[in-house]
Amino acid sequence: MSQLAYVGVGSNLGDSVRTVTEALAALACLSGCAWVGASSLWYSKPLADMPQPDYVNAVAALETDLHAEALLDGLQAIENQFGRTRGAHWASRTLDLDILLFGDTISNSARLTVPHPGLAERDFVLVPLAELNPALIVPGLGALQDLLARCPQRGLQKIGKRPSGHMEGR
Repeated sequence: MSQLAYVGVGSNLGDSVRTVTEALAALACLSGCAWVGASSLWYSKPLADMPQPDYVNAVAALETDLHAEALLDGLQAIENQFGRTRGAHWASRTLDLDILLFGDTISNSARLTVPHPGLAERDFVLVPLAELNPALIVPGLGALQDLLARCPQRGLQKIGKRPSGHMEGR
């Protein structure tokens, strides 16, 4: 059964705008998935209190026949193609791909928690999600618009135009 998955995309090392743009293109070609659309790109401040560059973030939407952990395997393969190394939890990274939502699934396994932990406190996730689907209901958390209203704003800055694939009302 096909699921709509939302994937967070972030980078803060190297040419992050290019990396995120190329990562979105790689997601569009991911086996077992069909491209639905992507948000605009956004600059955001790092969450950690360690000196590091700002992030470039976006959210992609994919229809997938994969199981959530198989999608995670595909995302980690893309991260590896972009030179991702796994170091300290809050360290800078060339590319970070996270499953934010996977259909109506609520789960917490050793490898994957959906909805993504911290989603409700991250404007760099909620704002792009709202671009794609303002009427979204986040499983277990409620209406996206309510989450946005309660989320601390950390100075997001929009970068350029939104890629094709806006999902108004989906």
